[in-house]
Amino acid sequence: MFKHLHYKKPRLGKYFAVFLLCMAVQYANAQGFLRTAGTKIVNERGENVLLRGIGLGGWMLQEGYMLKINKESQQYRIRERIEELMGPKQTQEFYDAWLSNHTRKIDVDSLKRWGFNSIRLPMHYNLYTLPVDKEPVAGQDTWLEKGFALTDSLLAWCKANQMYLILDLHAAPGGQGNDVNIADRDPSKPYLWTSEANQQKTVALWKKLAARYKDEPYIGAYDILNEPNYGFQNPEEDKNGTKEKLNAPLRKLMVEITEAIRSVDQKHIIIIEGNGWGNNYNGIFPVWDKNMVLSFHKYWNYNNQASIAHIIKARDEQQVPVWLGETGENSNVWFTDAISLLEKNNIGWAWWPLKKVGSNNPMEIRSNPNYDALVRYFNNGGNKPKDSNVYSGLMELAIYTKLENTIIHRDVIDAMIRQPFSKETKPFKANKIQNKSILFAVDYDLGRNGKAYFDVDTADYHVSTNKRSAGNRGRIYRNDGVDIAKDSAQYEKYYVNHIEKGEWLQYTVSSKNKANYILKLNTAAQDAEGKLSVFINGLLVAKNVNVPNSGGLKNFKTFEIKNVPLKAGKNTIRILTDAGGYNFSYIQFIK
Repeated sequence: MFKHLHYKKPRLGKYFAVFLLCMAVQYANAQGFLRTAGTKIVNERGENVLLRGIGLGGWMLQEGYMLKINKESQQYRIRERIEELMGPKQTQEFYDAWLSNHTRKIDVDSLKRWGFNSIRLPMHYNLYTLPVDKEPVAGQDTWLEKGFALTDSLLAWCKANQMYLILDLHAAPGGQGNDVNIADRDPSKPYLWTSEANQQKTVALWKKLAARYKDEPYIGAYDILNEPNYGFQNPEEDKNGTKEKLNAPLRKLMVEITEAIRSVDQKHIIIIEGNGWGNNYNGIFPVWDKNMVLSFHKYWNYNNQASIAHIIKARDEQQVPVWLGETGENSNVWFTDAISLLEKNNIGWAWWPLKKVGSNNPMEIRSNPNYDALVRYFNNGGNKPKDSNVYSGLMELAIYTKLENTIIHRDVIDAMIRQPFSKETKPFKANKIQNKSILFAVDYDLGRNGKAYFDVDTADYHVSTNKRSAGNRGRIYRNDGVDIAKDSAQYEKYYVNHIEKGEWLQYTVSSKNKANYILKLNTAAQDAEGKLSVFINGLLVAKNVNVPNSGGLKNFKTFEIKNVPLKAGKNTIRILTDAGGYNFSYIQFIK
């Protein structure tokens, strides 16, 4: 053997490369299973692990709002209504295409490249097992391969990217509360809480999952029951369990699930959630497992220390880590502030969701006219759409769920991954200026409010204020506080509207040569009250310029600002509003 190697010296490079590859794989795997160490989540080397993740909402479980459906919007009703229009065969074809297209390896690869290190999988139990009322033999569990196969594929993609996968039972048998959409609950059937059979099936499902994945280090944790929301003591008045004092049935079920998991898997972290959508831990403590994490959910409140004081207190008292298992559905300003707050307190997070029909997520699923007509029918009634149009609209929607067909909102990703740790701004687009170049108003720089732009109304804090605020009123194109609208007369043309005094937009541009330009600003105003100032590289070049009356806020016209100097190379342009009441479409540069 040694002689053979001696005479094959040229192959040593190959063997050495294989050796290095094996060592790299061993090093990656050496991080091993996540576990708890006091109030920290650590890997097997004892290093602190801060989970930066995102939830795959809408994949295995469609919540109606993610599809723009707001009436009878549980998944089972959406599916029944689709079947009524185009029949069971084509309905099954749509759901098969949806599951195949929505989440693929390219999605996981992209999340890793963008800077995420974990994924939360919201599971619908009916992809893994039959409902209790459809079991051929009462009390027995029929296992379905579909859900396990989907989970296996997702886990393989996570392993390839060295990302952790957190399993989340989002829709439990019977439904875990009165917020029926999040658990696809059918109100005509027994709750999880009123049916022993549903509880036994929930426990059995977790035991089955734990047995299957017990040796998988890239399974990060088991999030055993998403957002319980049920008033056990007073179900009529406290429908969502926010005032519950005892939570005895919830604790009992979570203990039973834990025991079932531990009978086959002693390695993985178990994540628990309180009542009242994850935040009411009355009666739940003390924790009953040595490898347990507390989850909480956070939406539409202030991002200050007081907003997380309750869970920090629980962490310190129970000496266990906490994890923000679900949050999002707000503006980029809110996202940046929330992540900054969380990471200062060593709290990992999972945003919600990755993609939907609508903005404020990393990916936006495009709609289509036939699907829009279906949504109008579902929400408002009227004339029944043709079955062929329904089929066409839904299959096109399923195709549009593929990453390469979505609108990728890089401003959202930047707000989550870069902006919490940097006050620097970056160009939204490569704005190379030459004669007759157009710079669109909506393409202001990437960065924090007060750095790349300034807007007065930046996020929705209605849980804290009891008053909803618009943030981005248009909820389109970008997700900052800046209000953006779409020009209905021109495809894919957007403009800034609802501009208020003191607000400003900054643009980083590049000019090949030093030159003076005429700036043609395209604006619309109802009256002559609007005023603006222009700063170039921090210097005021035009002050309190009147924005002319164009005869209406959608009737755009241009006016000129002359002798605006740009240096060769990088320049910053800032448009400051001295008096609001106008809309802003673009700047054209004329030599």
